[in-house]
Amino acid sequence: MTVGTPTGAHPLRRYATGLFSLIDSRWTPLVAAAAAVLLRLPALATPLRSDESGFLLVARAWDPQPDSLFGPYFVDRPPLLIAAVRLADWVGGPYFLRVVGAVACGLLVLAAAQVARLIANDLAARWTAVAVAALTVNPLIDAEAVKGELLALPVIMGSFWLTLLAVRSSSARLAVLAAVLAGVLAGVAVGLKQNLVAGLVFAAVVLVMSRLTGRLSGRQLLRLGGAAAVGAAIPVAITVGWALAVGVHLSTLAYTVYGFRSDAALVIAEQSAAAPLGRALTLVLVAIGAGLVFVIGGFLVHLAGEWRDDPVITAATLAVLVVDVAGLVAGGSYWRDYLFPLVPATALCAAMLARRSSRRGRAMRTVIVAAAASSALVVVGWIGLAANEAREAGTEIRGGQAIAEASAPGDTLVVFGGHAEVQLASGLRSPYPHLWSLPMRTLDPEYVELRALLSGPEAPTWLMASVPFDAWDNPAGAALAADVDRFYVRHGTGCFDRPIYLHRGLDRPAVTVAHCR
Repeated sequence: MTVGTPTGAHPLRRYATGLFSLIDSRWTPLVAAAAAVLLRLPALATPLRSDESGFLLVARAWDPQPDSLFGPYFVDRPPLLIAAVRLADWVGGPYFLRVVGAVACGLLVLAAAQVARLIANDLAARWTAVAVAALTVNPLIDAEAVKGELLALPVIMGSFWLTLLAVRSSSARLAVLAAVLAGVLAGVAVGLKQNLVAGLVFAAVVLVMSRLTGRLSGRQLLRLGGAAAVGAAIPVAITVGWALAVGVHLSTLAYTVYGFRSDAALVIAEQSAAAPLGRALTLVLVAIGAGLVFVIGGFLVHLAGEWRDDPVITAATLAVLVVDVAGLVAGGSYWRDYLFPLVPATALCAAMLARRSSRRGRAMRTVIVAAAASSALVVVGWIGLAANEAREAGTEIRGGQAIAEASAPGDTLVVFGGHAEVQLASGLRSPYPHLWSLPMRTLDPEYVELRALLSGPEAPTWLMASVPFDAWDNPAGAALAADVDRFYVRHGTGCFDRPIYLHRGLDRPAVTVAHCR
């Protein structure tokens, strides 16, 4: 659909109309998907982030035990995510995961266009593709790191598409097959990040609302609901079966994936709220700058009208939005990439409004253009920064690289307070299981395990403090600092004035870190 403009209209309006016509092309979803892939590839020139490095270390050292899901290191993620990281590393090395992430963004754009086409029309498919591409490559959110949230997005959108096919198919056999596959994909998304239940929520609401509105009979609801449930159970059954086969206690699996999160939430709640609140404010500003707030806000403003026109999709969109926002709020830490799980709901919101030729539709298409422009402007600046970061090799990892140069075979390293990218850059094994600060603060809050390690026969050769020992106002930090003074000697300084210690009695070259800025 192309909106006409009277001759002699204002130049700005003529420009906007021309831009709208350009986007309204049958090639738009493919172009948007290709752009999403290509604009994620500059991340190959930047150092791996802390989470990516930690997942890689966990995957490489994976050795499941009855009381440890991953063996030497602890991470509160499902085994499917670590398996995906391990496979990507095996196929193409540590950076191949970012290639996988770029391809995932392209598949997400195409899947979002297909969903929009099913719930609306071709016009909605094209504009939704642009909106989703703009969000997935916007550096305000994150255009570099690849984690479970990003990998799960095309899987969730695929489950949406299959759910809609199941409800609308005229063939009972094909409908059941689509429902099973929708359940499988929804379960896989949970296996990549345990709180990403959007696929399950969408399927449940679409099926129930389709029955309430008379689109499905009671028998069809039971058949499709049962098929979707069977599909969703398959990834769970595979995970449980794997755990039993390798000897991991099911209680260990359950605690690692879910139980730990409740304990960690208590730890976050007990700490000063200043840092999380600051990140929460940043998150809101990013959501505004990237256009998320305006797309979702447009849907909420017109909720009553959308409900009258299509109560099934409106109810499902609202349910997914509520669940994903609740998950974001409950996360507590409010990192910028927490916005990624909102992308599927945002795509639904964009599709429902962008399909219209009315003022409502024009307003949503204008918002999408603004979101794309925001992304384009930020990407230009980010590519320049990425190139500069590649030349500088990343300041955070320089300490790890310097330790690697000074190390002898068999040396080990503990990075206190997290920063797994330093651990990865060093090439040294850590005898301490906590590569992130939150698991350390949750599972070793008084540093009992760490202090026993420092004074024992398996004491690490090197110790780097990425944060002060008394960080998080932990009174146990004083005793830890005393142990470090007793058993270690300062042997260098990393970037950002991070102290590097060597175990007393050992002889190694002094650690020298150059060009930190």
